[in-house]
Amino acid sequence: MKLHDLRPAAGSRRPRVRVGRGIAAGKGKTAGKGTKGQKARAGGSIPAWFEGGQTPLHQRIPKLRGFRNPFRIEYEVVNVGRISAYAEADRFLPGELEGGKKGARAPITVNQEILHAAGLVTSLKKPLKILGNGDVTVPLFIVADAFTRSAVQKIEAAGGTAQALEVPTGPLAALGMDFVEVVEVAKAPKAPAKKARAPRATEAVVEATEALAVVEVPEATEALAVVEVPEATEVEAVIDAEAAVEAAEATADSAGTSDPDA
Repeated sequence: MKLHDLRPAAGSRRPRVRVGRGIAAGKGKTAGKGTKGQKARAGGSIPAWFEGGQTPLHQRIPKLRGFRNPFRIEYEVVNVGRISAYAEADRFLPGELEGGKKGARAPITVNQEILHAAGLVTSLKKPLKILGNGDVTVPLFIVADAFTRSAVQKIEAAGGTAQALEVPTGPLAALGMDFVEVVEVAKAPKAPAKKARAPRATEAVVEATEALAVVEVPEATEALAVVEVPEATEVEAVIDAEAAVEAAEATADSAGTSDPDA
């Protein structure tokens, strides 16, 4: 190989395409850009984010407006000040304090149904939340789904109680299951089931023994009585008969021998 034999790799070097040099060259006239239009003009490149004139994506989406939480909880809210004002105006039915002084007022019980009847809430479908705006001047026993910290402090400072409803996060056992479990644990060491099974096994053995005594033993006894004992009796009878015949022959021989001597 010599220097003039060196060549670049096939396909690595291609000649430059000369456009606009007449129709005979194949790239003349429109020079491969087509006929007219935006893309046929000089500088007619279109950016990648252009959407043809419609409102582009970066203008359609909301900006600086936060987001909507799909897991939000919408409460029916009431301030403790309004509840206390309704209680002072006897809009709720007060009770009597058991075991206290005569005429002493017990804390007024307030829940969502009572507030709905009084017109402080508009719906029973949403959970109830007590807010801490206002002053509490009477003892209240309020039952709600949620309380603010200031509401709890004001209710307890006036001698009342704030009771929050607990929502279970998982499945709960049925009523009375704890008592059933205690009874089962108390009976477990006694093992009554095992004691009950022991007599059944004994009865089975007794039944099997009775079956053998009734079925198998009599059959063997009958077989011996029917087969073996009669065979022994017949053998003895044959032996007795043979002895009798021998005795008769002996008697006859002795009788014949005595006659010539006479």
